[in-house]
Amino acid sequence: MSSTTDIPAHVAIVMDGNGRWAEKKKRPRTFGHQAGVKTLRKIVEHCGKLGVKELTVFAFSSENWNRPQKEINRLMELFMRALDRETGELHENGVRIRFIGDLSAFSPEMQKKIDLATTRTQGNKTMTLNVAANYGGRWDILNAARKMAEAYASGEISLDQIDESRFSEHTALTANHDPDLFIRTGGEVRISNFLLWQSAYTEFYFSNVLWPDFSPQELDKAFTEYRARERRFGLTGRQARMASARGR
Repeated sequence: MSSTTDIPAHVAIVMDGNGRWAEKKKRPRTFGHQAGVKTLRKIVEHCGKLGVKELTVFAFSSENWNRPQKEINRLMELFMRALDRETGELHENGVRIRFIGDLSAFSPEMQKKIDLATTRTQGNKTMTLNVAANYGGRWDILNAARKMAEAYASGEISLDQIDESRFSEHTALTANHDPDLFIRTGGEVRISNFLLWQSAYTEFYFSNVLWPDFSPQELDKAFTEYRARERRFGLTGRQARMASARGR
């Protein structure tokens, strides 16, 4: 018997396979990134319909700067165009947009667009879309540790006040609900430095489907498997089922 709810409240996705999808079609890798933006639009819409409250997507990792400069430039262009094109529709549908990561590395123009999208949608309540850009899980943990050290050094907190809850407040997702389900497309079976702190008890689902081909139906498959799992959080199966029953 599963101790999950029907729909995960928070879904995290590594959108992998854009470049390989384009190469299979003998097109430039950036053609795959364009297709990937369209897929994201469909997945966001489907998540909203199903009642997902939070979706966190890995748009650009801190390691992606090592890719060919031409591809990086094209990715930045697509990113800015997507911000211009998608923000209005997301806002109309009640989606709040947040960006997590070291945004200082982006151009002033992009930082301005990010600020505008964040400010415009900050009051929306239907769903939160977290876009991880220039993000890395190790960076996130180190950044939180730095903030905790600064708070301790300034006398704001004492040593015995440093715990998991307070630490989480300083991570990129702050005190948000940790991901219930982590999906990676493209056939790779690793998490690639994404949400390391937040995924301690997250359920993982790896799909062989390349991201541009990841349809709402594929998302449904991931949710079906999620529903079949028993999330114990360190408890025995019996304890987990009892806790789940009490929570209903």
